[in-house]
Amino acid sequence: QLQLVESGGGLVQPGGSLRLSCQVSGSTLHNFFTITWFRQAPGKEREGISCIRVGDNRTHYADPVKGRFTISRDNAKNIMYLQMNSLKPEDTAVYYCAAIASGVEDNNYLLNPKYYDFWGQGTQVTVSS
Repeated sequence: QLQLVESGGGLVQPGGSLRLSCQVSGSTLHNFFTITWFRQAPGKEREGISCIRVGDNRTHYADPVKGRFTISRDNAKNIMYLQMNSLKPEDTAVYYCAAIASGVEDNNYLLNPKYYDFWGQGTQVTVSS
């Protein structure tokens, strides 16, 4: 059973940076997996913000974070990262990483939380002065 654990959240001022980590364990990340970062702000639906396909490292970003966030992975350590720069108050949310065992290439599909099988517990990111 795949297990995911997020870390790295915290309080940061607007314009600042944070790097989130997602440690994956419990099973082999085969090439047909996709790892995606989601976030959920109070009173809002969970939204997909960035994904990376294990097989070819292809990445995709939702418009609100494009150009500011970068998703990457350390193959040796089985860790996924989300580097977040130029943070804004509207980035405040609980951030989750999730995994799906699918060869789907459609980015809208991959950013939809209802298709995901494995989830971490989340890490809080607060952007405030």
